[in-house]
Amino acid sequence: MGEKPVRVLACGDVEGRLTALFNRVQTIQKKTGQFDLLLCVGEFFGTTPEAEAEWQQYKTGAKKAPIHTYILGAASQDTVQNFPSADGCELAENITYLGRRGVFTGVSGLQIAYVSGREALQEPAPSHCFTPKDLSALVAPLTSSSKFRGVDILLTSQWPRGVWHYGNNPEVNTKFCGSGSVANLADKLKPRYHFAALEGAHYERLPYRNHIVLQENAQHVSRFIALATVNNPAKKKYLYAFNIIPMKTMDPSELVKQPQDVTENPYRCPKVKMDKQKASFNTTEEEEPASQFFFDLSNKQGGGHRGRGRKRHPDGDGRGREHQADGEGHKQPRRHPQPTGPCWFCLASPQVEKHLVISIGSHCYLAMAKGGLTPQHMLILPIGHYQSVVDLSSDVVEEMEKYKTALKSFYKSRGERCVLFERNYRSQHLQLQVVPVPLNRCATDDLKEAFMVQAQEQQMELMEIPEHTDLKQIAPPGTPYFYVELDSGEKLYYRIQKHFPLQFGREVLASEAVLNIPTRADWKECKQSREEEEESCKQLRDEFQPYDFAWED
Repeated sequence: MGEKPVRVLACGDVEGRLTALFNRVQTIQKKTGQFDLLLCVGEFFGTTPEAEAEWQQYKTGAKKAPIHTYILGAASQDTVQNFPSADGCELAENITYLGRRGVFTGVSGLQIAYVSGREALQEPAPSHCFTPKDLSALVAPLTSSSKFRGVDILLTSQWPRGVWHYGNNPEVNTKFCGSGSVANLADKLKPRYHFAALEGAHYERLPYRNHIVLQENAQHVSRFIALATVNNPAKKKYLYAFNIIPMKTMDPSELVKQPQDVTENPYRCPKVKMDKQKASFNTTEEEEPASQFFFDLSNKQGGGHRGRGRKRHPDGDGRGREHQADGEGHKQPRRHPQPTGPCWFCLASPQVEKHLVISIGSHCYLAMAKGGLTPQHMLILPIGHYQSVVDLSSDVVEEMEKYKTALKSFYKSRGERCVLFERNYRSQHLQLQVVPVPLNRCATDDLKEAFMVQAQEQQMELMEIPEHTDLKQIAPPGTPYFYVELDSGEKLYYRIQKHFPLQFGREVLASEAVLNIPTRADWKECKQSREEEEESCKQLRDEFQPYDFAWED
């Protein structure tokens, strides 16, 4: 079959609504052409008399499925009677029960691993449940081969526990959702697509990696997709169509291409305990202790108790405001989005270079730029993990604005205006760069022109955002963009298409038209020793201190 893709439809819980499902499939096929197969996860059969009558029409041949349909076994005791044996078999023309667990390989070479039912919580396991033995029998023959790279598709009825970790959040109660065993199965089998149901929700997780960056060779990414129930009243998505070239016939370099929105593997987070009964990802284990956010800067600032210290630690035990208590006095961590791996800019992260920190507020902090364009080049960063300005919550935005105002006043006192820019591309933590430009170097219009002209030279068109338009209205979360804010309040925006020069903002400001320091365009060429950084940072901290609202009581 070579490079020809297989056209696949995947479906959530059918619950006996066969005619509704197959009518929808026929409508899709009329519009887009014939699909090769339909894969159904979750409960295929219903328990009502109407559902039973409908099934009899297909079982007797009065009606026929318009596509090769493959289904999983019962996910509850109520539907067990519809499956004559644990082994796979044809239940009606074009409707095949795959079996309790196994691997189905089509003529195209497409490899589909599957497990029916729910995770057994007791022995002996009910007939609609799978056991650890079932999973071992599925995994061992596949992973024992040195050539094993993963499977094309994994079908389970239950969700994998913790799949949302590092990713976008589903609209389900994550405290009780999913199976730790299914998560371990997905981690071992590395499916390119993993489908599940049973939760009545539609959830397409961001793709995740199957390798550790810089430590392992690149591998394909995995996509987890949960589908809702057929004909659900909320009109949540229950059918998913996709084309897939079987892994065995794909060019390896194409197979391992990483999409821009890829995240770390949710099942390998060290903080996630895959305990089958107890795994709850809403526990405090997932959060960094809040006290780590708020380290003591007093020694490096020439001693003295910071007024903010009293404001930040009202109960005197060193705990910041990131923890709140519920009515019974239990700590309830405020949820921050999780980084997709080690982050150099999360203030709680061991990787953060704390000696560069200038000021810490409640939601944001200010740092001296490493290899800055000028000695007063700073960054405004959120304390929690946010990728871009458009992802920020309102309280973070509010404090970021306070820092902007404080910096403008600081630079103005030095005879400078400031330029702010953000590159939401190939970065995982928001860094709002703030660069001062002497008033006698150029006017605001000259700055604007410098950005416009240099963008045009690189075949990019910066657009001006209307004065009262929010960036969120133009750039939905996940959109890669470059953004500039001038001291006049004018804003420039570029939606990044494919490639973007990573140092563009610095290159414009370092150019002859602005600061005329072209050799400082690349921050790596401007590095200082740690001792020099500490000395520069102390000086900048002292200079900025009169404008630092975070010092106030």
